[in-house]
Amino acid sequence: MKYRRLGKSGLKVSEIALGSWLTYGTVTEREQSIACVKQAYDLGVNHFDCANVYGATPHAAEEVLAEALAGYPRDSYIVTSKVFWPVGPGVNDRGLSRKHIMAEAEKSLRALRVDYLDIYYCHRYDPETDLEETLRAMDDLVTQGKVLYTGLSEWPANRIAAGVQLQKELGLHKFAASQPVYNMLNRYIEAAVIPICDEAGIGQVVFSPLAQGVLTGKYRKGQPLPAGSRASTPQVNRFMQSLLTDENLERVERLEAVAKRLELTLSQLALAWVLRLPSVSSALIGASRPEQVVENCKASGVVIPEDALQEIEAILA
Repeated sequence: MKYRRLGKSGLKVSEIALGSWLTYGTVTEREQSIACVKQAYDLGVNHFDCANVYGATPHAAEEVLAEALAGYPRDSYIVTSKVFWPVGPGVNDRGLSRKHIMAEAEKSLRALRVDYLDIYYCHRYDPETDLEETLRAMDDLVTQGKVLYTGLSEWPANRIAAGVQLQKELGLHKFAASQPVYNMLNRYIEAAVIPICDEAGIGQVVFSPLAQGVLTGKYRKGQPLPAGSRASTPQVNRFMQSLLTDENLERVERLEAVAKRLELTLSQLALAWVLRLPSVSSALIGASRPEQVVENCKASGVVIPEDALQEIEAILA
């Protein structure tokens, strides 16, 4: 496993990180979830991502992750969580107000059984809360030692820029991480998000690098969805409809040919392609079986030749 700095911070994160969205605490059995985490740790993954809303109920995935990591030294791994989405019916059970941020940080610490979160993300931008209130609350968590680094997920580029500027003006701890979607089929962050974050020293921890499994080659044009796949799961399928187009599936077939020539699986090629950018600190994978973790971790350190990169660009154009 190779490691990279998280932006301009001193934190070193594994190129492959293990995420919990749509898997742990939901469709993946607890024992399998724990086995995946242990397999990842054994392969050198030190970066484990979670959120308060992952799982069938709030903090469910955090509890599974806590159980899986319980036997390892706390300073040997990086664990994250996030705050924004609703966790209850109350008017303050959502958003990025000081009240919600502070309450959810404490709940995440208890669920994960840790004294501090390595990275705590603002899970989306909150237009109903003054930005200064949000940033000061996150800064206070850092000052209290409950959070080491702060981040944001899927903020519009102009909101990232405003947050960075306000942190500078107020002398607050800076964002260290951005967690956007990024893969061969969704490259929106290249235009503005990455340049703004590079300037500010914010590293990208990208999710869905395999486009919800589309870039594994399991889905075929004109064929039914494979039984047991993510797309065949009702709560996941709605996230994938826009990806499973004939155009994308034709691209996947051509990308598979490139991967085969490079003696890689398609998923390894897709992960290595994401990691071709120095701005990307980690690629977040999801896994329901330990063997998926093994396969995907082999993408760490893979350098795609320039001619293959040009061919990939032509396929994706």
